[in-house]
Amino acid sequence: MTKTVDQPPAPQRARQIRGAIWVALALVVVACIVGFLMISGNGKNDEVPASSTAQVIRDDSHRLTDPAVEKAQLVEFLDFECEACRGAIPLVDDLKAEYGDRITFAHRYYPLPGHRNSGTSALAAEAAAQQGKYEAMVDKLYATQPEWGESSDSKAALFRTYAQELGLDMAAFDAAVGSTQTLDRVNQDVADGKALGVSGTPTFFLDGKKLTLNTEAQFRQLLDAAVAD
Repeated sequence: MTKTVDQPPAPQRARQIRGAIWVALALVVVACIVGFLMISGNGKNDEVPASSTAQVIRDDSHRLTDPAVEKAQLVEFLDFECEACRGAIPLVDDLKAEYGDRITFAHRYYPLPGHRNSGTSALAAEAAAQQGKYEAMVDKLYATQPEWGESSDSKAALFRTYAQELGLDMAAFDAAVGSTQTLDRVNQDVADGKALGVSGTPTFFLDGKKLTLNTEAQFRQLLDAAVAD
């Protein structure tokens, strides 16, 4: 006779699954931070001079929501090659849907020196942004990250095919990728992040304060407090 194993109710199973995802995400974040600390000083990021007046968000930062009445700003410093950043997408998407009418969600580039293509992918995203396709390129980079992440070879040619698939003007895209102004734009984010104490990705700032997050519930509580009248 086959023994039937009792299953917890569906809501409880959902909470257990989301809890497991949060734990896994936290472990990957720790790995990204440890990796950054081990190799900091050997990558291009260290060549960027720290900004004398660091800002959490700038006028040209990429804003993903545009609330009619802004009550708070949530800024994410990210690396498109970071698994933790990719793992955080479902939660951040949920938060955008829930709070996007009151909170401005924004991205800042923070390519980690241990990732061969993090800087290259940031340039591709910024070049796409110049043609109004920032979010489309970001979605493409994260969706395909398992295919190119952790590679020791340059994936610039692959990112160029993504631009073609998005219907971008390729002459303009190529010019933007090779432009000093595009590189400076990415480096400004890195300089701000360093000056603000960013040591891994993803790192979130809520109204200028760097967050130390332990649970999804804590994250929501902080956002609730930020938008409270």
